[in-house]
Amino acid sequence: MPKIIQRFLIIYLLLLAVLLGGCASVDLDYPKQESTAVVDTDDTYLGQSISPHPLQHPGESGFFLLDDGIEALAARLLLAHRAERTLDAQYYLITNDNIGLIFIGTLLEAADRGVRVRLLLDDIQTKGYDAGMAALDSHPNLEVRIFNPFGVRGARAGNITDFSRVNRRMHNKSLTADNQVTVIGGRNIAAEYFSYRDDVNFGDLDVLTIGPAVQDVSNMFDTYWNSRYAAPIPAFAKMPDDPAASLVQLRERIKQAKNETMKTPYAEAFKETWNEYIDKNEKYFDWAPYQIIYDSPDKADKKLAADAASIVTPLKETVASATQELIIVSPYFVPLKSGIAYLSELQASGVQINVITNSLAANNHGIVHSGYAPSRKPLLEAGIKIFEVRADAVISGVDRGGSGAALATLHTKAFLVDREHFFLGSFNWDPRSARINTELGVIIDSPELGAWVGQQVDLSLDNETYEVVLNEKGKLRWVDRRGEKEVWLDKEPQTSWWRRFSVGFMRILPGKSQL
Repeated sequence: MPKIIQRFLIIYLLLLAVLLGGCASVDLDYPKQESTAVVDTDDTYLGQSISPHPLQHPGESGFFLLDDGIEALAARLLLAHRAERTLDAQYYLITNDNIGLIFIGTLLEAADRGVRVRLLLDDIQTKGYDAGMAALDSHPNLEVRIFNPFGVRGARAGNITDFSRVNRRMHNKSLTADNQVTVIGGRNIAAEYFSYRDDVNFGDLDVLTIGPAVQDVSNMFDTYWNSRYAAPIPAFAKMPDDPAASLVQLRERIKQAKNETMKTPYAEAFKETWNEYIDKNEKYFDWAPYQIIYDSPDKADKKLAADAASIVTPLKETVASATQELIIVSPYFVPLKSGIAYLSELQASGVQINVITNSLAANNHGIVHSGYAPSRKPLLEAGIKIFEVRADAVISGVDRGGSGAALATLHTKAFLVDREHFFLGSFNWDPRSARINTELGVIIDSPELGAWVGQQVDLSLDNETYEVVLNEKGKLRWVDRRGEKEVWLDKEPQTSWWRRFSVGFMRILPGKSQL
């Protein structure tokens, strides 16, 4: 057989395999039992330690920002360790590195104590995890559901015929213990989000929350957990013959991960008690009015998404209230033409807009940078200021948890209006967050917190970012103010020719609405 015919035959068979694989389906109506958050938990350990505080701040909730990686991990471990009745975890991804295994281990330990544990995980990065998830789900006190699962469990390309459905992902991130304390924000559960790796560090931010906002987060979780998109493991995956044996193996891996971590600075995350944590940080809690905002899970259905409740509505209302200043912090910033026009109009009304996003060198998704790059010139021409985070920035606890040589990547998703209204959550300023994925966040109405956040931003700009400007010919330049003298650069800083070329080539590709 001629080689050219052989090649075409191979390609044909591969395409056929993909298309046939894409026919695999998920039973989103698979039988499952509805459950909701337990409301009466004031008599729990967490309830008794927290309940006096909200009484002193009626109608408000308490917020404590978690910027340091070790501290953010410690908060999650403490909640899991002190939970007595319920533990609800909702995440976009949990990896099988040491941090992910330790986190799963705390959920297992809680379930072993009799705590009802509900784990809701998006399916974006669970390839090869089915056996482990089934093992977890075999525990009588731990239930796992997967949001909008892929039908084909092998290569993701096999789901190409179901793209319109599986393209929609759950990006929410929350951990709630006994309906008394919750942690929400930008962190997924993986080493890089907690400054654990020496080669890369995602600068991120969460907020530990107490007070009535916790019930709002629990209501959100229940809505997702009981939605048709939250599928039990048997609805899409082959169950292992002996899940109990698989669970034993998983426990061994967790034990090994913990032993390895106890030899690092992250051992501190295991040592603190809840009372010590609260006593140490109580004075730093900011009590303020708030809004917990999130998308309806129906956003996962293309046919229902247009009419589903959207996080964009309250976000737009808050941004529109700006009279002096808007600071946008978004690792993936892709405003498209409509966003450029909106921000330019707001800038023209007298609101100074500052955008902080990743530089090309710091961006872990080059294709996202290709969608963002064309917006820089029109935004700058409108008077909007742009600051790009350096790849060697010191962010989110690298100096505590790593060698200091980690590649920095901004991952915080926040904005600040007039230094009074502060949003923090999972929402990126891009089409995917606005139109495709589901998101979660909180708007905190606090001049005190807003002033502090604004001050931290001001202090970081010179050392941790490049300012992007236009020269007299309208060409982009980058201003480096880290040293004693300003240095002006004509090319994307800290990048190779090939990196600039490849990302530049991506600009001609379609699909900006998917970024």
